[in-house]
Amino acid sequence: MPESVDRTPLAEDEAAGATALLIIDMFSRWDFPGADAVLERALRVAARVAELKRRCRAAGVPSIYANDNQGRWRSDFRDVVASTIAQGDGSARIANALAPQPDDYFVLKPKHSGFYATPLDLLLRHLKVKRLLLTGVSSDQCVLYTAADARMHDYDVVVPHDCVATQTDEREAMALRHFRQVLGVETPAAAEVALPAAR
Repeated sequence: MPESVDRTPLAEDEAAGATALLIIDMFSRWDFPGADAVLERALRVAARVAELKRRCRAAGVPSIYANDNQGRWRSDFRDVVASTIAQGDGSARIANALAPQPDDYFVLKPKHSGFYATPLDLLLRHLKVKRLLLTGVSSDQCVLYTAADARMHDYDVVVPHDCVATQTDEREAMALRHFRQVLGVETPAAAEVALPAAR
């Protein structure tokens, strides 16, 4: 029988404003079909994701990295970050801009959704999160599947439109319409995302 969240806490703090920032698949070797186009657009949004993360940190909103395990169950998140930096060029620029800090959280995922076969939902419940800010790549794949799963888990979801990216402008526009019209997800600019008052 599962233990209660209160009896077996897995996180030290509650999320301010019951909100968490999720950064999806921004650490990558960019070696998949269509990766060059995604990388180009990921570079455009990395600075805005980093700025949103800075605002979240100041407000006590935790950051969680949900990253592909790069096809191996032997993956370690620190190794994923290190190999991304070692890749150089755009990979390293993104990794350096979004370098995790000691109090950040992470989950490694085997498939598109950050929830599938990961402890993400358990972590969010221990942090007492009710609202998720989703950022990263690709907006019409991993971000989309994560958003759909988050809604099925009864989380409120916000996808800042300038903090997600995919292969083409057309696909980006389609994904953002799907977030709004099908999933009922808000897609404001990152600067417009309301956060708790800075601590």
